[in-house]
Amino acid sequence: MANHRSAEKRIRQTEKRTLQNRSRVSRIKTFIRRVEEAVEAGDRDRAREAFSAAEPEIRKGVAKGVLHLNTASRRISRLSRQVKALSVAEAGAAP
Repeated sequence: MANHRSAEKRIRQTEKRTLQNRSRVSRIKTFIRRVEEAVEAGDRDRAREAFSAAEPEIRKGVAKGVLHLNTASRRISRLSRQVKALSVAEAGAAP
C-alpha cells in the first residue's frame, strides 16, 4: 500500500485513467462491431456509414494513447477491405 501522499494521488489518478481508457476501448470495439455486423448482413450502405463513423473513433484511440498506431492502421485497413469487397460483390451482381 502507498506510504506517501504522492503515491496515494498516483493511485487515484491511475484508477480514473483506467476507467476512462476502458470506456474508450469499449467504444472503439462497438464501432468496429457495427461495421462487421453490417458487412455480415450484406448491407453495403449501412457498412459504409458505420465505417465512416468507426475510422475517426479508431484514430482518436491512437491520439488518446489507448491503441498503437499500427494496430489502428491494421484494423482500419481490414474493415475498409471488407466494406470494399462488399461493394464490389454487389456491383458485380447488379448488372
